[in-house]
Amino acid sequence: MLRWLWLSLGVILLDQVTKQLAEAMLTAYQAVAVLPFFDLTLMYNKGAAFSFLSDHSGWQRWFFVILALGVSAGLGVWLKRLRADEKWVAIALALIIGGALGNVIDRILFGQVIDFLDFYYLADGCLPGFARVAGACHWPAFNLADSAISAGVAIMLFDAFVLSTKRQSHKQHDQTES
Repeated sequence: MLRWLWLSLGVILLDQVTKQLAEAMLTAYQAVAVLPFFDLTLMYNKGAAFSFLSDHSGWQRWFFVILALGVSAGLGVWLKRLRADEKWVAIALALIIGGALGNVIDRILFGQVIDFLDFYYLADGCLPGFARVAGACHWPAFNLADSAISAGVAIMLFDAFVLSTKRQSHKQHDQTES
């Protein structure tokens, strides 16, 4: 199932190209309105998701590099061991690997992850996970690597709770007929 690593490579390439375009075309922390709920805003994150540990002295850079490389290697082993009928799990793992390695490249080269996708809404109170910035509730900025990781996790959950149930049902049905 390692043939799915082309998808990981595609995620890495697209992620790196879009980050470099964001750096070339945007000014840090200056929003460019795209839609009434979406801006392109160049930001940098030295931590993990939601800027977790971003205010530390720098040790977190290498911690997250090692963690992401280890997780990616483990997911690669899992990917290699998949059966041919586990296509959706393979796609999910390939997306997660590509996203993780895309952000690892940023951490190694720049010491931080480049983010530029900024979704928000106007309201008096913000939902959990959103932060109030300039009168709007903003989801933490992210990038295409983060999107690939999230899509991979969503596909994996869908496979685990919906598709695997259907596979089990079909297996049981086939066994009762034979």
